[in-house]
Amino acid sequence: MIRIYPFIFILLWSSAFITTKPIVDNSDPFAALTFRFFIVAIGFYSFSIFLNQSVLVKRKNVIESVLSGVLFHGFYLGGVFFSISIGMPAGIAALIVTLQPILTNLLSGPILNEKVTLKQWIGAFLGFIGASLVLGLDIGSKIPFLGLVATLVALISITASTIWQKKLSNNLPLSVSNFYQAVGGCLFHVIIVIFFAKASINFSSTFLIAMSHQIFLVSFGAFTILMFLIKKNSASKTVSIFFLIPAVSAIMGWFFLDEILTKIDVIGFIIATIGVYIATRK
Repeated sequence: MIRIYPFIFILLWSSAFITTKPIVDNSDPFAALTFRFFIVAIGFYSFSIFLNQSVLVKRKNVIESVLSGVLFHGFYLGGVFFSISIGMPAGIAALIVTLQPILTNLLSGPILNEKVTLKQWIGAFLGFIGASLVLGLDIGSKIPFLGLVATLVALISITASTIWQKKLSNNLPLSVSNFYQAVGGCLFHVIIVIFFAKASINFSSTFLIAMSHQIFLVSFGAFTILMFLIKKNSASKTVSIFFLIPAVSAIMGWFFLDEILTKIDVIGFIIATIGVYIATRK
């Protein structure tokens, strides 16, 4: 059953880039994320109580988990949501932040003392070539500069949060850890809304359907699977599967949002997929 978790994660995480567009079309991105993680925090808190898992843990563990949530749910998701809200194509946003495995491979050695094997580097190199093939041809015509900056911030944040999560000394149950991470993400976006954004949400049926998808399938489903994979595997090996997300996101974007897929895009995605296979195979 565990072997199927990466595939479930890829499908759920990729779909988030598609449902982000209808959310930001009906709300301020940071207000939407505040609402999302308020509900998610309540959900994980309730789940922890149901499992008789105490949320009263050491202050150190609370601070570590909250900071992890600020990186994952705050800077990462905030950057992605904001970029898409100002015109960044969902598939390209997914592509930029999916360069994460390259940075993780570079940093996991000196920070986590993980050995990155030759085949992992070859896989990461192919993934990078595939991603660059698509990204390099799209920057001039499709990507707003501010959107590019926001997604680069998101890229750095998700890399840092993955390494941080792997390095954490606590051994909290997933539901408790996820509760405090959701609290951290919610507080981050509350501050952004108060000082920098406009708290506007149109609770249309489109917004509610898309938000429900992100709350239940992505935050409760995909994110929990990701935390489990990081905990059980090396950071460098876990994040290699992220190279598959742009391909799946772009296909979903083409199918659901009428975004264009060129032959070069498809070739780039195939190369990236081969890279993931090489990096993760035993």
